[in-house]
Amino acid sequence: MDGLQLLRQDRSGPFEASVYEPVLCLILQGRKEVSIGERTLSVAPGECLLVSHYLPVCSRVTNAPYLALVLDVDVATVRKLYDEVAESEFDGGHARSAETYRADPELIDALRRYLALADFPADAKVLGPLTLKEIHYRLLVAPYGGMLRSLTRHDSYASAIARATGHIRGNIPSPIAVPDLARRVGMSASSFHKHFKTITSTTPLQYQKDLRLLEARRLLKTGGASVTTAAYDVGYESPSQFSREYVRKFGVPPSRDVANATD
Repeated sequence: MDGLQLLRQDRSGPFEASVYEPVLCLILQGRKEVSIGERTLSVAPGECLLVSHYLPVCSRVTNAPYLALVLDVDVATVRKLYDEVAESEFDGGHARSAETYRADPELIDALRRYLALADFPADAKVLGPLTLKEIHYRLLVAPYGGMLRSLTRHDSYASAIARATGHIRGNIPSPIAVPDLARRVGMSASSFHKHFKTITSTTPLQYQKDLRLLEARRLLKTGGASVTTAAYDVGYESPSQFSREYVRKFGVPPSRDVANATD
């Protein structure tokens, strides 16, 4: 089914750094811990993690065996639903870009029906898009869907920060000038910094640093880049500084990942 996967892990493990795209994760078995900037979230069976923005995270399975249902959240679908829901329903509150909550029966039922359609291709062709729309609707109007509701409005802080993170992702090697980035999304520098940290639990500079290091690790692990090349490709001017920050982020020197990639 489009955007849906089941993830299983038989053992607990150390933290792994990655980027979460907008996603819904329903834990079916085991437990997972996710660190996002200065926040750490623990997700248990029957609970969901809802992520509305692209976020660099560190996560680990703390209880295994672990089984989770993961569904991509299509922000464009959420926005299309805006006009079909009473405007009074849209209250962003103090929601953040990643929230955990106890999954309600209606959402679980919709996810179950969407997963079951995988065995019936003809039904899936017709009913799949309708069920997927229902899932997005239930996320949109639920008490925990405040950030998704904010994203429906182009003039909201959530939308402005989403545009800012999109610009950072599209220009990873380029230096960030926070005042310029704030003006780009129509905010003052002080307001931008405040809302960026509230929504993403990190700062714009740290956000970019995390993305740079994750991209560098990808370049190293493909076996196609040296440590120096990877450092320069993601925007570092000093390979030694890159190596120090790489060790702090991943716990191993970048040369180790190059060696592993060539084994």
